[in-house]
This record gives sequence, C-alpha cells and structure tokens, in this order.
Amino acid sequence: MQNIEAHIAKDREELAKAEASGDQAKVRHYSSELEALETYRSQHPGEHKDPTTLEVHCNLNPEAPECLVYDD
Repeated sequence: MQNIEAHIAKDREELAKAEASGDQAKVRHYSSELEALETYRSQHPGEHKDPTTLEVHCNLNPEAPECLVYDD
C-alpha cells in the first residue's frame, strides 16, 4: 500500500465485500486488521507510511519477545 490511509480504505472495502457475501472468516480477518491499523494511526498521528505487520503487532504488544530490543 502507498500509505496507511489507503490501507485502511482498502480494508474497509474488503470488509464490506466479506459482510455482503457472508464470509465470516474474512469478516473476522478484516475487522481485526482494520482495528489494529486504526489504533496504530491514532497513536502515530503524524505518520502516513503503511506500517509493516510487525510494526502494528509491536505497537499493540510492546512486551512481546519479538518486539523487545536488547542492548549489550
């Protein structure tokens, strides 16, 4: 995606399609991803780049082992 706003718009579109077709697995997937992206955007208001999946995950789970940075 070119930026987070475009990613959110695309997820909303895909969520609407999934709801219309009754595909509950896709509804769950897009609902979850949309919620995470909107949380990320609200916590990084000046940032417009599309974050990676890991960036979004670590934003929501900063204490997860894969998100911790260690200094030696």
